[in-house]
Amino acid sequence: MAIPLLKTCDLAGKDITADALLTQRALATYLVEQQAHYHFTGKGNQPTLERDIALLFEKRQKPDFVEITPPDHGRIETRSIWCSTALNAYIPFPHVAQVFLIEREIIEKKTGQYAREIALGITSRTPQEASPQRVLATNRGHWSVESVHYIID
Repeated sequence: MAIPLLKTCDLAGKDITADALLTQRALATYLVEQQAHYHFTGKGNQPTLERDIALLFEKRQKPDFVEITPPDHGRIETRSIWCSTALNAYIPFPHVAQVFLIEREIIEKKTGQYAREIALGITSRTPQEASPQRVLATNRGHWSVESVHYIID
């Protein structure tokens, strides 16, 4: 578990991101006790959480925020995010303040190939603390770190 490693860090006021492997109740509780905030991905290792968030956003309407990135690196990317507090009292996850769905659409400029990805997640930051734009930026920040792992590996 990550908690022993995190005990060496000053976490107060920080946003701690984690992919599905570390989306764990004990870690969420620890982070909030340290006055930090979590931003976790919901996937198959938390099947009920993943299913509940997906069901909430199944008939989603207009996104809360849309970001179109410049066509760098040979692709055009559009990220849309939906956030909600509707599951806060329902999800048995400590300190959840919002759930979110991010839809990422990618068009490869050379080939025209299209791809669409969905990411689900939870955060302990309230809508007053984290707008959809900030939730999306936090999520992007996490994956920029993950890409470094890929390069190193």
